[in-house]
Amino acid sequence: MSGRTLHDLLGGEIVWDNHACMPLEPDCTQMQLLESCRLAGVDVVSLNVASGDQRSRQALRMIAAFREWLAARPGEYQLIACATDATEARSSGRLGVCFDIEGMTVLDGDVEMLGLYYSLGVRWMLSAYNRANSAGSGCLDAIDTGLTPFGRAVVAAMNRVGMVVCGSHAGERTARELIDASSEPIIFSHSNPRSVWNSPRNISDELMLACARRGGVIGLNGIGAFLGANDNCTGTFVRHVEYALDLVGEDHVGIALDYCFAQETEISELVQAYPELFPHQHGFERDGLKMIAPWQLIEIAESLSARGHQRTTLAKLFGGNHLRIAQTVWR
Repeated sequence: MSGRTLHDLLGGEIVWDNHACMPLEPDCTQMQLLESCRLAGVDVVSLNVASGDQRSRQALRMIAAFREWLAARPGEYQLIACATDATEARSSGRLGVCFDIEGMTVLDGDVEMLGLYYSLGVRWMLSAYNRANSAGSGCLDAIDTGLTPFGRAVVAAMNRVGMVVCGSHAGERTARELIDASSEPIIFSHSNPRSVWNSPRNISDELMLACARRGGVIGLNGIGAFLGANDNCTGTFVRHVEYALDLVGEDHVGIALDYCFAQETEISELVQAYPELFPHQHGFERDGLKMIAPWQLIEIAESLSARGHQRTTLAKLFGGNHLRIAQTVWR
């Protein structure tokens, strides 16, 4: 390590991790671990507030708890509503926080719920979490029937309110139809290239290129099962980064570690409790799940710099591209 900070390597530009997970418990006992993001040099993080089959009651309860926790610490954290808020958080030394939702089940079949979620800080939402729902198919479904009429209506509403459409966890056909249905750039918030590691949760070159052609961003995921054989080595993550940069270019790749701020035993219990969502044959180890941690970001940046990637490229990768999406899509 050279002693330089992450911001030194990026020329002072914003650092944005577009997906992280806290235990979805309203007591917020793990929220203080967000400080590790700030200490690692992260300026903005998107926190998951609901996933899978969870409904609005659970999501709204989590949003209320997270908002209250953040509001009680205004000197350290800032709930961001617009792109300007993100840059203000960076300049003030606070950690900017927005929210995301993994799956459209949380709408309870009501498109009008989108406006409420957006007003409360949700800035992106994916269609389905691994398995099919009323919006479309998931990446672990044997048959992908594509985006449903309800899913298309939700995408149109997301475009209207300024919420970013996400294709992570969706099936191939459903994801492609999300790209085609959206009038705004979409993201794969936390997905890796399938050509580097053949996991059903990773995405094809064709999807990456289609996303990039529409101005979108692929946020690279730090879960060991999607990087390799439960592999959270910095070098392995860098290999995914360089493949993505070569394929779609520096304007379309970002960081979204999907780091889970929970005890290792809690993660293992979750993996074992929901084998349909975390199948062992797809890399989810019963003895633990390795992840790239926020404090590895400096190692990743130094490695990429040593391999000849310019500061301007690093600045886009580590936050600039996510900021551009916010400036383009958020209202």
